Amino acid sequence: MRVLLVGAGGVGGAITRIATRRPFFETMVVADYDPARAEAAVAALGGDARFTAEQVDAGDEAAVTRLLARHRCDVLLNATDPRFVMPLFRAARTAGATYVDMAMSLSRPHAERPYEECGVKLGDEQFAQAADWEKEGLLALVGMGVEPGLSDVFARHAADELFDEIEEIGIRDGANLTVDGYDFAPSFSIWTTIEECLNPPVVYETGKGWFTTEPFSEPEVFDFPEGIGPVECVNVEHEEVLLVPRWVDARRVTFKYGLGREFVETLKTLHLLGLDRTGPVTVPGPDGPVAVSPRDVVAACLPDPATLGERMHGKTCAGTWVRGVKDGEPREVYLYHVVDNQWSMTEYGSQAVVWQTAVNPVVALELLATGAWSGAGVLGPEAFPARPFLDLLTDYGSPWGMREQ
Repeated sequence: MRVLLVGAGGVGGAITRIATRRPFFETMVVADYDPARAEAAVAALGGDARFTAEQVDAGDEAAVTRLLARHRCDVLLNATDPRFVMPLFRAARTAGATYVDMAMSLSRPHAERPYEECGVKLGDEQFAQAADWEKEGLLALVGMGVEPGLSDVFARHAADELFDEIEEIGIRDGANLTVDGYDFAPSFSIWTTIEECLNPPVVYETGKGWFTTEPFSEPEVFDFPEGIGPVECVNVEHEEVLLVPRWVDARRVTFKYGLGREFVETLKTLHLLGLDRTGPVTVPGPDGPVAVSPRDVVAACLPDPATLGERMHGKTCAGTWVRGVKDGEPREVYLYHVVDNQWSMTEYGSQAVVWQTAVNPVVALELLATGAWSGAGVLGPEAFPARPFLDLLTDYGSPWGMREQ
């Protein structure tokens, strides 16, 4: 396997640190718009000759296609933010390469009824091309991070081994992470966080299909395992709700994020001020007017999440809560994966949130390399058997857990 990794930020850097310990691939080309960032990611690996640094603009489809061909890469792993999903997705198909991402093509709210009906849903642009990928015998494995990704694997595992009927699948994400020295310091990309938290959340129900609600709706307190404890969770737009029902039979699917009241209020303020917008606004500059995206300015004003590991304390938990019936009896479980920041920093030099996101696409690549996973078309993690993934994740030294509710 020869991999082109596009994006050498926090998650991309963690991917290289995890992958360098595994023997399943021949080459990994680490490419970034900033060549110094790609070079730093490779240099941190202590001379592993399988890794090479390159410069590429993820939005330049032709340049990415040429890079895939020049290095004879048969896989493109997308570790950029969702703005670049479609050019990278198309470049992989043009080059005849397998495509893997951790976030899907962007949504657009319904023009008249944004908090009732879906407009363009997450992943719609990718699924529109599914027949072409399948016809050409190519695979696009979409949403293969932690959430979406591992959470979807948990949903498939529940359907295959734990339940006869599933009433509800609810992804529940929470943490007790703190960052020394900052009043507000998101542990993941603020660009992506704003996108998913301020868009209308999507809910799926049998007979009704996909529909939307108000941002931060249906608050509930969920008790997270391994000492994290109760955290208030709210509805947030996320890919799992668009992926799980395509392959898993469940009457209702939701995603709720444990953001905390202060974080929610900060996001609401950004929206109120228009600072969540991605379109450019014109501001004065020393050499004349400059067009800038307000959301990019917010991101530039906050610390890079990849650099916060030394200041972070606590744990992060990603998991899938499932309610249904097994052997005629009601059952309720929470399948989860917890990462302690102290462990991930000591073991890999990566903070917990980016490491937890990064480990899952590496596990998936290994399953594809060995043939344990295979397929054609645009497929989510639910389209593949869960057990090989969960066993290999444990072999990576990061076991998952299950709690009967």
